[in-house]
Amino acid sequence: MDIIKEVKEEFEKIFSTNPLLVFSPGRINIIGEHTDYNGGFVFPAAVDKGIAAALQKSDTGSCTAIALNLDSTINFELDKLKPSKEGSWENYVLGVVAEIQNRNKIVGDFNIIFKGNIPGGAGMSSSAALENSVVFGLNELFDLGLTKTEMILISQKAEHNYVGVKCGIMDQYASMFGIKNNALLLDCRTIEATPYEIDFQEYQLMLINTNVKHSLSDSAYNDRRSACESISEILGVETLRETSEEDLEKIIDKVTPENYQKALYVIQEIDRTQKAAKAIENNDLETLGALIYASHNGLQHQYKVSCTELDFLVDQAKKNKYVLGARMMGGGFGGCTINLIAKNEAKSFAKSVSKTYENKFNNECSIYFIALSEGTHLVK
Repeated sequence: MDIIKEVKEEFEKIFSTNPLLVFSPGRINIIGEHTDYNGGFVFPAAVDKGIAAALQKSDTGSCTAIALNLDSTINFELDKLKPSKEGSWENYVLGVVAEIQNRNKIVGDFNIIFKGNIPGGAGMSSSAALENSVVFGLNELFDLGLTKTEMILISQKAEHNYVGVKCGIMDQYASMFGIKNNALLLDCRTIEATPYEIDFQEYQLMLINTNVKHSLSDSAYNDRRSACESISEILGVETLRETSEEDLEKIIDKVTPENYQKALYVIQEIDRTQKAAKAIENNDLETLGALIYASHNGLQHQYKVSCTELDFLVDQAKKNKYVLGARMMGGGFGGCTINLIAKNEAKSFAKSVSKTYENKFNNECSIYFIALSEGTHLVK
């Protein structure tokens, strides 16, 4: 049964009323990793997996939120919002409500039930999909008059202030503004995107999930963000987007070698992302693939957010002439690799890589094929 039907039926069963239905997608990112909070370019696309939410006004004087996947329920009152314990799903919902209130918008009591089919820990932004489904649904339900851009800034703030991850804007943007069969070259400084129709002809994108998540990911993410910010400060610029390799060389003796490499990676990745858009425009998949491999190399050796499992999958891809490019995708330390692979060879590579991965790590990887889909929307 599809998840939209499931949340609708569950909602009607529990609350005996007809809900508003929202679908909010997860996303992939072709290239441009850890560049969004540095004001750079990213190249994401919304996918056909995501979060389905059913919501409606409540007349009980409080709100109820139910996470069907986790079989978990919370009740809360709108005038007593505060973050729940760290790492819990509630903070994504509570944070969005709190940030709407911070904009002096009036939200009434409501009930919400949601379920996702984004694989957990895959780095496909189930968190942004959930935040967007809540803000989009409440905007409709209470006629708040928020623009899509205002909505994603609310989602981002919720993640900063309630979840405690200082994320950039890419995940929320891609999930909200996705266009079917397109990837979005997003300028994170202006929050404006150019859509690129994606037709890789004989090739396709395939995700391989390591099914591992090494625990340092959130703290390491915030550490890297502050390293980039401190280098920007030394350079006297707002973000690393405004700087160049030459500028960076001038302050080489003022920063640690590790942080120098991190900043260098960001500057080079911003450049690679723009080149990738040109390659797609020219149907030059060889160049696109080489840029994707170079991105992984930087994430592994310079930015240092990869892990043994991800590196192993990328090395396996490099040994296969039908894979034009592969890299880790998302924050790092686990999650997926994204692979640009010949359509007629994808199944056999999936089979062989699954086997070698299991032999090496005594753990199974998962393979996903995805379609690029539209952003957060009401389901009629």
